[in-house]
Amino acid sequence: MASAAAAPSSAPSGKRPASGGREGDQMVITPLGAGSEVGRSCVHMTFKGRTVLFDCGIHPAYSGMAALPYFDEIDPSTIDVLLVTHFHLDHAASLPYFLEKTTFKGRVFMTHATKAIYRLLLSDYVKVSKVSVDDMLYDENDIIRSMEKIEVIDFHQTVEVNGIRFWCYTAGHVLGAAMFMVDIAGVRILYTGDYSREEDRHLRAAETPQFSPDICIIESTYGIQQHQPRVVRERRFTEVIHSTVSQGGRVLIPAFALGRAQELLLILDEYWSNHPELHKIPIYYASPLAKKCMAVYQTYINSMNERIRTQFAQSNPFHFKHIESLSSIENFHDVGPSVVMASPGGLQSGLSRQLFDRWCQDKKNACVIPGYVVEGTPAKAIISEPREVTLANGLTAPLNMQVHYISFSAHADFPQTSTFLDELRPPNIILVHGEANEMSRLKQKLITQFDGTNTKIVSPKNCQSVEMYFSSEKMAKTIGRLAEKVPEVTEPVSGLLVKKGFTYQIMAPEDLRVYTQLSTANITQRVAVPYSGAFEVIRYRLKQIYESVVSPAEESDVPTLVVHERVTVRLDSESYVTLQWSSDPISDMVSDSVVAMILNIDREGPKVVPVEESVKTEEETERVAQKVVYSLMVSLFGDVKVAEEGKFVISVDGNVAHLDGRSGDVECENANLKERIKTAFRRIEGAVRPIPLSAS
Repeated sequence: MASAAAAPSSAPSGKRPASGGREGDQMVITPLGAGSEVGRSCVHMTFKGRTVLFDCGIHPAYSGMAALPYFDEIDPSTIDVLLVTHFHLDHAASLPYFLEKTTFKGRVFMTHATKAIYRLLLSDYVKVSKVSVDDMLYDENDIIRSMEKIEVIDFHQTVEVNGIRFWCYTAGHVLGAAMFMVDIAGVRILYTGDYSREEDRHLRAAETPQFSPDICIIESTYGIQQHQPRVVRERRFTEVIHSTVSQGGRVLIPAFALGRAQELLLILDEYWSNHPELHKIPIYYASPLAKKCMAVYQTYINSMNERIRTQFAQSNPFHFKHIESLSSIENFHDVGPSVVMASPGGLQSGLSRQLFDRWCQDKKNACVIPGYVVEGTPAKAIISEPREVTLANGLTAPLNMQVHYISFSAHADFPQTSTFLDELRPPNIILVHGEANEMSRLKQKLITQFDGTNTKIVSPKNCQSVEMYFSSEKMAKTIGRLAEKVPEVTEPVSGLLVKKGFTYQIMAPEDLRVYTQLSTANITQRVAVPYSGAFEVIRYRLKQIYESVVSPAEESDVPTLVVHERVTVRLDSESYVTLQWSSDPISDMVSDSVVAMILNIDREGPKVVPVEESVKTEEETERVAQKVVYSLMVSLFGDVKVAEEGKFVISVDGNVAHLDGRSGDVECENANLKERIKTAFRRIEGAVRPIPLSAS
């Protein structure tokens, strides 16, 4: 159905060569964000006059306009569909800005859970962002208005917008996360977003699509790194926390309000339940959205894995026994050891930053960073354990607290990425969402893995376009009653060709209403043409033009003719004739010619006059007839000369014919020319011979 041509050296090529590189066959994929970086995921794709935008995030390390993807590189009004994979800020947080403050007027899709959590998470983002009013990208009202424009999609549900077909698969990572498969004119593109093929305590693993896409746009966050086994990570996590609080210290776990936070809370609540000696040490879930977040997770229990659904049948796994909510630092009684999970995960602002500034100088305390952190954020800076840190107020302070990086980030590591791509075998792989060094190492390792398979792997930077050419063969499928019988080779198939988007179907007219929103109808046309002459003249002229001119099978009270079983001509009045036909291209053409013939009868045809009343003698009539014959023969054959005794000499392409103007006999060595002249003369004679009065 689709194939790809060899592309320029800066771009990958597909599985099969295309016939040329026409502009309409060119696909252009451009990262507006997440190109050789982690943050502000946004990938722009155009093909066959259709445009799709994947994700619409912000960069957590920047603020204001600097945090946005490079929207100034595109025309938002040309985008047909915007697909958001999940609710994390680096994938969805610029959506209110894009929907409310640009010329975008396409459609936006995300899963049900993503839409519910998007609303809560972005409200929290607006509240904790420590930027001036001028630097605010949007406010709460923009978020509310954007909610009205977002449409939801179920996993495996196929949606079509302007010829773009798409559906989504479970991506793991966070609740509601999706991988989108897009089909345009038979070319399929898989955009993974953030995904994880490892099932954790509450989420399913990412699905593997049942067929290979032509292009896979895939995250490369962890490059060639390999995660420790989950059991090892959980043991390290709980041991660090247990050891710290046992020595009277405080543990800060910076994490966003939704996502990995729920996974870690499940681990902590279970661990506390199994260790009675810790029951007096409080665990706080510090987020203004804590209660709302838990309500959302409880709503979407059925979207989680079998373990959670089974547990929910007995008790609510998100009804924690040892964890309390903490809405603000003012309500926090900081006395003695405690464990606080606070947002945001990058320590840029909010509760997590306030607690970090308060606790960072005490060596009994610990900060456990549980997931991937973006370059440029305070969380990334303290992983290397510098001697000093800059506090939110601009002052410096010694960093004495312990810093532990134990990743529970639900991103694919190299073994997951390698296996996933090996199962899919896409001919084109585009790496996004990874720091330049990690992405480069992953690219080299994948090139080695797919050596000899003609797989093209690229890792574009922001605003660097990847160009590919795909030629799609137009294929029409027969459906309905036409598909009940398989035609023989060369046997024609007759039906209606219906085009929708980039798909073609052939169906019987009777099936049109069944398989489409279209329906058939018959249009009967009727026209009255002014005419006051004899009806037999019309009959005569029609028979000169058409092979089939007959009277109707049923008797009529007025003179009637049927032309080619399509157009009915009736003499309904002394002043006009009526034409009636069922409209279709051929009948319309026949009716047009009949109308033209009737309108021109008085001007062009021979006059019908009584012979006895003619003022001309037979000799004069013969001379006129000879002139008419000569003129018409010249118009047909060009080189015509008058010879003696009413004969004509006709020359055509070197062939000479002699025509007897009285008898119609033709002498010519060229049989084809001889027959043409005979036929033409017979028809001309019929046209110039007077019609007897009795015929009228």
